[in-house]
Amino acid sequence: MNIHEYQAKSILKRHGVIIQEGIVASTPAEAVEAAKTIQGQTGSQFWVIKAQIHAGGRGKGGGVKVAKSLDEVRTISEKIIGMNLVTPQTGLEGKGVHKVLIAQDVYYPGPTSRLEFYMSILLDRKSGRNVVVYSPDGGVDIEEVAAKTPERIFREEIDPAYGVLPFQGRRIAYNLGLTGSVALKMVSFVENLYKSYLSVDASLFEINPVLKTTDDIILAVDAKVNIDDNALYRQSEILAMRDFSEENPYEIEAGKHNLNFVKLDGNVGCMVNGAGLAMATMDIIKLSGGEPANFLDVGGGANAQTVEAGLKIILEDPNVKAVLINIFGGIVRCDRVANGVVEAYKKLGNIKVPVIVRLQGTNAEEGKAVIDGSGLKVYSAITLKEAADLVNRHVA
Repeated sequence: MNIHEYQAKSILKRHGVIIQEGIVASTPAEAVEAAKTIQGQTGSQFWVIKAQIHAGGRGKGGGVKVAKSLDEVRTISEKIIGMNLVTPQTGLEGKGVHKVLIAQDVYYPGPTSRLEFYMSILLDRKSGRNVVVYSPDGGVDIEEVAAKTPERIFREEIDPAYGVLPFQGRRIAYNLGLTGSVALKMVSFVENLYKSYLSVDASLFEINPVLKTTDDIILAVDAKVNIDDNALYRQSEILAMRDFSEENPYEIEAGKHNLNFVKLDGNVGCMVNGAGLAMATMDIIKLSGGEPANFLDVGGGANAQTVEAGLKIILEDPNVKAVLINIFGGIVRCDRVANGVVEAYKKLGNIKVPVIVRLQGTNAEEGKAVIDGSGLKVYSAITLKEAADLVNRHVA
C-alpha cells in the first residue's frame, strides 16, 4: 500500500526525523490558511505547493511550485487542485490531484553550502536484510545516477538483530562527504529513518532529497513510502491512511474478493490459479499475438464465487477482446472449476467476447466435457498450444 508524502512525513516526525514542515489542504482557501500557519510556525516567507498523488516526478509535470506571496499560494493551489497530473510514473493517463501540501521554504540563504542527498531503505531479498541505499547526488532521478555514475551509489546492509550500528551511520556520513557536527546529525537522521521504516512494516522508505540546509540542518524534503500489504492487519493506523481515489478501481474490487489482480494494457484477460502459471499464461498470450490485459490469480481454492468475481472484473475492461482461463487442478478439481465458469457465465449474461478455458490436472477431462456441453460461447482446451491457437483466432 502506498501513502501520500504528508502522511509519510508524519511518520518520520514521530520518530525524530526533521522534516520540511507542511500542512495538507483540499481547497485554495485551506491552502492560504495553511500558508499563514506555516509562516507563523517557521517564519518561512515563501512556500512550496506540492500536489499529493501516489507517483514521483511531480515537479516535471507541473505539480510542484514555489509561491512568494499568499496571493500566489491561492492562485497556484487553484491550478494544481483538480488538475490531471501526468508524470513519468503515472503514464499518459495521469492522476487527478485532490490535495496539496503547503510546505515551508527550506532553500534559504545561509553561512554554508546547501547539499542534497538521496537515501532509501528497502529489503534486499537475496540477503534477507534491510539495506540503506544512498548517494551524494540527490534531487535527481536515481536511475540516471545508477546508469551514468554507479560508483556514486552506496549500500549499507543492516543486521536485523542490531539495527543501524554507530560505525555504519558514520560510514554513511563519510561517503556523503560530511564531517564534524553535521556528520553526527546525519548519523541521527539515518537511525531515526530506520526506526520509522521498521515501525510501519514498510517495504520502502525513500527520501529524495535529504537536504543539508545552509545552517547545517539535516532534513527530509520529500518522502515516498510503500507498506507491506501482508502486515496491514497489525497496522490499523496506517490502513486508515489508505486513499482509494489513488488506486485502480479494478484492483480495489478484486481485493474485496481476495483476488490478486493487476491491471495491464492488453486485450486478452486472463484468470489463473498460481502466480507462476499466471506468468506462463501471459507468455502464451503474447506468443499467440495478443497482449495480457491483466494479472489475475484466484488462488488454489477457486470456486464459482471467485470465478464469477474474477470474470466480472475482467469483462469490465472495454479493451478485452477475449478471456483465457488457465486452471491447474491440484487442490481444486477441474470439473468444479468448469461448473463454476458455466455458472458464472450464465449469471453474468450478455458476454460478448469469447471465453477460452484450459483445464489440466485432476478431472481435466470431466471439466472439458462440462465446458463442451454447456452450449455457451465458451471454448475448451487441454494443452497450452490449443489455448494459444484459440486466443490467436479471436484476437488476430
